[in-house]
Amino acid sequence: MKTGSIYELEGRVPLKQAIPLGIQHVLAMFLGNVSPLIIICGILNIPLETKSMLIQNAMFISGVATLLQLYPVFKMGSGLPIVMGTSSGFIGTEKAIGMAYGYDAIMGASLVGAILEIILGFFIKPLKKLFPPIVTSLVIISIGLSLLPVGISYFGGGSSSEDFGSPKNLLVATIVVIVIIALKQFTKGFLSVSSVLIGIIVGYILSICLGMVDFTEVKNAAWISLPKPFVTGFDFKIEAIIAMSIMYIATAVETVGNISAITLGGLGRNATNREFSGGVIADGIASAVGSVFGVLPNTAFGQNAGLVAVTKVVNKFSIMTGAVFLILAGFIPKLSALFSVMPQSVLGGAAVIMFSMIFVSGLQSLLREGLDSRNGLIVAVAIGLGVGIGEMPELLKYLPEWVTQVFGNNSIIMTFVIATVLNLILPKKEKNEEMSIEVKEGIV
Repeated sequence: MKTGSIYELEGRVPLKQAIPLGIQHVLAMFLGNVSPLIIICGILNIPLETKSMLIQNAMFISGVATLLQLYPVFKMGSGLPIVMGTSSGFIGTEKAIGMAYGYDAIMGASLVGAILEIILGFFIKPLKKLFPPIVTSLVIISIGLSLLPVGISYFGGGSSSEDFGSPKNLLVATIVVIVIIALKQFTKGFLSVSSVLIGIIVGYILSICLGMVDFTEVKNAAWISLPKPFVTGFDFKIEAIIAMSIMYIATAVETVGNISAITLGGLGRNATNREFSGGVIADGIASAVGSVFGVLPNTAFGQNAGLVAVTKVVNKFSIMTGAVFLILAGFIPKLSALFSVMPQSVLGGAAVIMFSMIFVSGLQSLLREGLDSRNGLIVAVAIGLGVGIGEMPELLKYLPEWVTQVFGNNSIIMTFVIATVLNLILPKKEKNEEMSIEVKEGIV
């Protein structure tokens, strides 16, 4: 393998550089990866032993899926620095299915939906007209905006925790922000590109000093344990399959947006048809295999797209070390536990910056397209209704349940649908007409 730079997609960089940068990506997504399982297991009263095994499996599947994205096999994988993990976008649908039919029905619907996403991935090229820059830019912006409440929740220590917004949580999160800004702005080289990792480490140490960390779970965790398939079973319910399949379509759109965010924010170019198609197919493959291990649907993580935008580190070898770390976490429960006890406020300081950078990447892409009267109208309506309804899903409570499940808590898919429809029906100005207007405005 040739020698490369951390700012280049291909090539090998020294392990002393690669490993910290890979772990930085793992830390960015760790809580997001396990949170959906913790939430659903809690709602359905899944036994602690089963829940622990599912979390362990989630780490393993995330690492393997990330490797597939980094290093494609046949048409599976984008070949981009994408980190995979359990999607939180499915939580509402999973909750409804689980409470009605049980966890096995979630897995059955997830498997069928994953197959649908794989098929959809092979048809990305003919569907490319649905993903012009104006649409993908708005999807990226909506991803950033939709993640910000999650970042702020982490910042305060987790909105469901008793000490949410406590002085300790706010202090830790603020220190993390200050460290990241200082290193990013006033240093160069390793310290600059590792600013997020260093900020999280400083925050973790501070939280330990403040007595915010309980290491009981780490002490009780086993050192070695193999990931196990068929921890749960499959139950195929048509209502659950329909609801989950719709969500998989939404996830494919989100993945397209994350791929665009990574290529624009990290590589300064638009993604290719091959990258879009491989990325969506890998999403589906990861979710299908994950269902065998009882793991909830996987997707490309927006957190890591934001990290790429902040650091500009796109080297696949570096991120591969993070994927290996995730796989090891799947075999070493004690290692997983060490990160799972980290206070949410530690990640909150980094998350707010990373999620905001996704928004900035989308905004930069949008500005390259220009904001004439037509594009400005598309932006206003798509963001206004898409993000607005996503933040107030009660607006849809009188509509059919499937509408609420798909659009109610998913501003990304709502923004995509509105932007796509408007882009298709609103007439585009001819170049000659645009030039004439510019000349007239110049004379005036």
